[in-house]
Amino acid sequence: MKRIGFLSFGHWTPSPHSQTRTAADALHQSIDLAVAAEELGADGAYYRVHHFARQLASPFPLLAAVGARTSRIEIGTGVIDMRYENPLYMVEDAGAADLIADGRLQLGISRGSPEQVIEGYTYFGHHPGEGRDHAAMAREHTAVFLRMLEGEGFAEPNPRPMFPNPPGLLRLEPHSEGLRERIWWGAATRATAVWTAEQGMNLMSSTLLTEDTGVPFHQLQAEQIQRFRDAWKAAGHEREPRVSVSRSIMPLVSEMDHAYFGNERRSTDQVGILEGGKARFGKTYAAEPDVLVEQLAEDEAVAAADTLLLTVPNQLGVDYNAHLIESVLTLVAPELGWR
Repeated sequence: MKRIGFLSFGHWTPSPHSQTRTAADALHQSIDLAVAAEELGADGAYYRVHHFARQLASPFPLLAAVGARTSRIEIGTGVIDMRYENPLYMVEDAGAADLIADGRLQLGISRGSPEQVIEGYTYFGHHPGEGRDHAAMAREHTAVFLRMLEGEGFAEPNPRPMFPNPPGLLRLEPHSEGLRERIWWGAATRATAVWTAEQGMNLMSSTLLTEDTGVPFHQLQAEQIQRFRDAWKAAGHEREPRVSVSRSIMPLVSEMDHAYFGNERRSTDQVGILEGGKARFGKTYAAEPDVLVEQLAEDEAVAAADTLLLTVPNQLGVDYNAHLIESVLTLVAPELGWR
């Protein structure tokens, strides 16, 4: 069995060609797609977080709403940019959303991707300290976040509090037991995957790696996953880690599918420059279901992961995206032994 969920960037645009024209549309449709995906038997509803963009931004109200409307499906992010986060406030938000969802939160976090504005995190009040850069700041925020999720008391109580306190130092509330083990790091390199394992976080890998060794994307990503698992074992963690990869998979089963994605049949890996360094981008899988089965059977990274996130074109609307998810779940996944 392989867990299969969707990953939505939550784009919206006032274009008449879009089914998602406002921020309200993006939020309501994100909830509705999660409900539909759960009814179809999918395992996860994940959302990308981007600031200063016409996309999903503040994740926790959305995650809490999805948690209140669903009962089984995992709910997560892919990913939250830790450069922007107040880690203590984030612990409270995450704890509340996880309790509403009865422990189904799977939070993907990371250093973040290229931004819409220059050093956007500074507008949120976050500045790297002397001699540090934004990546180091993101990891420092993450270290505090992970430590606070453990639920240990650290704050000196007021001797004359407004309400009675439990004995000892106080922790952040609400605390959600077990959430610390459901934190994922979005790693874009093999070295970062090793660091992720050392921190005891699950691995989240997308269709982009910010390095290139000349081998196909899926093989480079499979090597990243293996290095993560080796580092996890060496670190001596007691639990088994989880690994997710994301893919654009478009089964062509209707005239509309062919109209939207028929030209993607020739999609291949791409190599480009991102933030001054080489990066390799994975291809889009678009074909008839039997062809997709053959192609995905050769994807080494998908085989190595326990969770597959389907990136969805959310501006095509809830009904069409539910159709895509259903096509993968019923026509592709069973033939590969995932269902």
